[in-house]
Amino acid sequence: MSQQEAFWVHTEDWHTAGEPFRIVADLPPHCTTTGNTVWERRLNIINQPNHPLDLLRQSLCHEPRGHADMYGGFIVPPNDSGAHFGVLFWHRDGFSTACGHGTIALGRYAVAKGLVEAVQEGAVKVIIDVPSGRVTAEVNFKDGKVAYVNFVNVPSYQYARDLPVSISVPGSEALQFKVDLSWGGASTASVDVRDVGVEIKPTNTQRFIELARQIKAQIRTHGEHKGTSLYTVSFFETLSDSDQAIEQKNVVVYAEGAIDRSPCGSGTAARVAVLLAQGKLHGNKKLIQHSIVDTTFEARIISQQQDEGSEYPTCIPEVRGNAFLTGRHSFFIDPSDPTYPGFFFE
Repeated sequence: MSQQEAFWVHTEDWHTAGEPFRIVADLPPHCTTTGNTVWERRLNIINQPNHPLDLLRQSLCHEPRGHADMYGGFIVPPNDSGAHFGVLFWHRDGFSTACGHGTIALGRYAVAKGLVEAVQEGAVKVIIDVPSGRVTAEVNFKDGKVAYVNFVNVPSYQYARDLPVSISVPGSEALQFKVDLSWGGASTASVDVRDVGVEIKPTNTQRFIELARQIKAQIRTHGEHKGTSLYTVSFFETLSDSDQAIEQKNVVVYAEGAIDRSPCGSGTAARVAVLLAQGKLHGNKKLIQHSIVDTTFEARIISQQQDEGSEYPTCIPEVRGNAFLTGRHSFFIDPSDPTYPGFFFE
């Protein structure tokens, strides 16, 4: 098939805690990428201008078929036979290394498609290779129905502490505060909302986007980790802290200015790593994380270790949520369309 020919693409759309996830299981014949691992397949796309899969990403993510905050994934072969499948995560600006809410949706998808066998009671594991490593979606059943999904992440840890940031705010003095950086499959900067004086609510999303962009510009190369740049900025507010749980609310700005409707799966894992490093999360204590639209993830530490020579502990976080089917779509993509491959507004 010539790249210039029109073609159909079929998707299945889910949402996890309000955040969309558009799944493409059968890629058009001309939309291929090479590599021995999902990480290499991702690099193959981003290193090749106008790669067919990048054009497909734009076509499905941007208007008129999507929007600036759309998220999705292309199903690809796994790294080896130890996983059920691989996935390339995508968003408005490119291809991410991790996506916890997408992993939760993929667990539900795998059960719905019969890729793993459903059970009456208990859990089934969906093992998925993603660019940052191998993750698991544990789909938990009660009375034959999915009750929740646990996203078991790659090793997560803090890698920088108290980085100074100074950003300008129109009509007032510059804000000066410190941020922590952590890895949860992607790099996250944690910012206490008390330091920026903005309430976490939907009407303030544009202000958080502007703040995140300034923070990224300030941090620059300090945010680079494992060959990637700083991906998300997590603005959090601590609501309560007891022996059983820390309860927080957050808003996560990812990529170059998109708002996560969910509490952010990989971002929540990155927050777990920071709280562990601060000595605030241990044992069976949970992190209860509420999103900007008041949906909730619960997270805990499955295991942890202190590597020799490392300043911070490493942990395996588990993030609990659920996903729901929103629709199935057949999109017609015509490269002669004057809007091809799509557009979005900042």
